[in-house]
Amino acid sequence: MHEIGFIRDLALVMLVAGATTILFQRLRQPVLLGYILAGVLIGPHTPGMLVADPRAIDDISNLGVVLLMFTLGLEFSVRKLRAVGVGVLLVAVLEVGLMLWIGTGLGRSFGWKGVDAGFLGAAIALSSTMVATRTLKEEGKQGQPFARLVVGLLVAEDVLAIVMLTLLTAVALGGSVQAGTAFALIGHLGLFVVVGMILGLLLLPRLVDYVARFGRDETLLVSVLGICFGTSLLAAQMGFSVALGAFLAGAVVAEARSVGRVLHLVEPLRDMFAALFFVSIGLKIDPAMLWQFALPALLIAGVVVAGKTLACSFGILALGHDARTALRSGLAMAQIGEFSFVIATLGWSLHATSDFLYPITVAVSVLCMAASPYLNRSSERLATALARIVPRPVRVLAGSYSGWLESLKPVDDNAVLAAMLRRLLWHIAVNVLLVVTLFVIGAYVNAHGWGWFSRFGIERELRHTLIWACALFLSLPMLIAVYRKAEALGMLLAEMGISERYAGAYTHPIRKVLARVIPLVTLFALALLVGALGSAILPPRGVAVSLLVAGVVLAIVLWRGLVKLHARLQAALRETLDKPGRGDSA
Repeated sequence: MHEIGFIRDLALVMLVAGATTILFQRLRQPVLLGYILAGVLIGPHTPGMLVADPRAIDDISNLGVVLLMFTLGLEFSVRKLRAVGVGVLLVAVLEVGLMLWIGTGLGRSFGWKGVDAGFLGAAIALSSTMVATRTLKEEGKQGQPFARLVVGLLVAEDVLAIVMLTLLTAVALGGSVQAGTAFALIGHLGLFVVVGMILGLLLLPRLVDYVARFGRDETLLVSVLGICFGTSLLAAQMGFSVALGAFLAGAVVAEARSVGRVLHLVEPLRDMFAALFFVSIGLKIDPAMLWQFALPALLIAGVVVAGKTLACSFGILALGHDARTALRSGLAMAQIGEFSFVIATLGWSLHATSDFLYPITVAVSVLCMAASPYLNRSSERLATALARIVPRPVRVLAGSYSGWLESLKPVDDNAVLAAMLRRLLWHIAVNVLLVVTLFVIGAYVNAHGWGWFSRFGIERELRHTLIWACALFLSLPMLIAVYRKAEALGMLLAEMGISERYAGAYTHPIRKVLARVIPLVTLFALALLVGALGSAILPPRGVAVSLLVAGVVLAIVLWRGLVKLHARLQAALRETLDKPGRGDSA
């Protein structure tokens, strides 16, 4: 009987979701809004309850979270993050931080406890990728300049959402997070993401393309879902959320050539389970409690629309874009959605937040979703009206500011030098990060795997020696790369910074000294950093010195081989990131 009841509930939910899709398409409203309202109507808190076992639907909806985050990762991709730009990323950070601060302050002004206020701030800080992109697509505006800025902001917010989910999980479990604990959590998260991304980018896109060459959609779909759920399980076992693992898996698979086929195969499953997810959100809402907190929900929704519009608009304006583009970008970002639901569900499922926070968050999301299409459709008229209202001196000042920013951009030879400088700094940063990662992994193995070493009679000092030696020798290709890139950086800075007009006859000697000092200083700074990070696994002083000498000798002897090895790894990573994704790849 349980099986029949479950099938009945599932059939009812899917029938209601299908009818809702048709109705809300006709009304030109977000379908996600219809799913939530449908869940309220058939939920256990509504007279004439239709769904007998909402907990069973809730269990299946968790699959929707995983597939939803996986497809968001597929649409994210590292290439998009690289294309976002530092300016847009900074705007996203400031906007999310501002909304987090406003939401937390608003919750405290209502007299809520600190955890409730913090979760409210996090819930209203993140815009909905699904609502924003679907609205732009339905309005036919996805190719316009402001739409590209909106996509960049959404991509940057996706990254910030992962950090917030990790910290909120710790808050939900422990009640609060101290500053030191927060930095430790972010460090562990960064380590997991960096290692996962680098290893994943080297292996998984090639694996997916290899499977795609069989030409069987079934094989490709099952393999990709295995990667998705396997990474989610790995993230859960390491103390992170399954949403993080699914998103990370999607971002890595997005670099495969066959990502178009993967999206085509996964999207129907995503849409089905996403429908279950959003309907299950409505199933958990008590309309009586919703009515009780209607006024705070309306106030918070107004703060979301006004706060996000102003924050994003001023941020885009500060980057040098015109006021019309800035306002349209801000209005497109003025809603919250799937990440807010995940955050509210996290607090609700772990019993960290009060009962009223979940329905309030959903109510705010519903109000913002309902307003979003109208805000986007009227953005052009609002921009025109604003242009009439703003005084002419202010418009002239804004135009002069945009022109000044444009004049600061490097051109001709300066642009080439700036691009070379950025490339060298980026390469140095990535290699330093890899070296740091290896020593942090060594510390992790030492802390959690000492029992395994003890079985083989390996005590503390020998264990430290083995782990530190492995980390050092595995770091040699990256250390050599850092030295070579720093050497090139020194030469470039010497050419740019030492002018013959001031140095005269000493120009060449000074440039030569500077070109040699910079790589040595870089290696010295890296040695201090590695020493600090590897202090937990540092062997006895004499052994450490011997290992360093052995490492230097090995680097000199195998210099060419290590350079070639690093070049192959770098080429493989660049090929993965630079190659265009082709939907028809087989």
